Amino acid sequence: MRKKFISSSLRAIKRKYPEYSDEKLGELRYGLEGLYILVTKSVIIFGIAYLLGILWELIIFTVLYNIIRATSFGIHATKSWICLVSSLMIFIGATYLSTVLVIPTGTKIILGILTVIYIHIYSPADTKKRPIVSPKRRFVYKTVSTVISCIYAVTCVVITNDFLANSLLFALIIQCLMISPLTYKLSGQPYDNYKTYILKNS
Repeated sequence: MRKKFISSSLRAIKRKYPEYSDEKLGELRYGLEGLYILVTKSVIIFGIAYLLGILWELIIFTVLYNIIRATSFGIHATKSWICLVSSLMIFIGATYLSTVLVIPTGTKIILGILTVIYIHIYSPADTKKRPIVSPKRRFVYKTVSTVISCIYAVTCVVITNDFLANSLLFALIIQCLMISPLTYKLSGQPYDNYKTYILKNS
């Protein structure tokens, strides 16, 4: 189904824009693959959340997580089925736990401090396909990620809503895993890809 969607889309694009090079079509193919995986994955995850009665909670958690993910980036699954399984575990699992857990304030403070430090050290974490080469961009992403993580850590301690507090904390913890060099190593993916890109083009 995915191959059929991508092939038909690329044929339609090539008919409308015959001047597009193979390189440009390759970029579009990559984008279409990402779009297809995103849509199908979202339908499955949000469908399960609806059946479990945590749809709105999932939406809130997804927004909170993607805010910190947008600037600190992190690892991507190499296969679509791995992406689906890991996303189910992360989003459904974290959302459900956020609705049932009551985390002591002291634990929130300790985890908040640790995650802020970790995100400051290791963000932004790029991928082989999308290395973040510009030092200026890396600095901006690191700074914004640190600021956002500080806001999340403080907010999760001071607010009285357990679900929101847990969601903010889990978003930080999960993102630490997504940018961890150990996670990259365990998945067999290269870390600090911008350094390899610079060496190849120097």
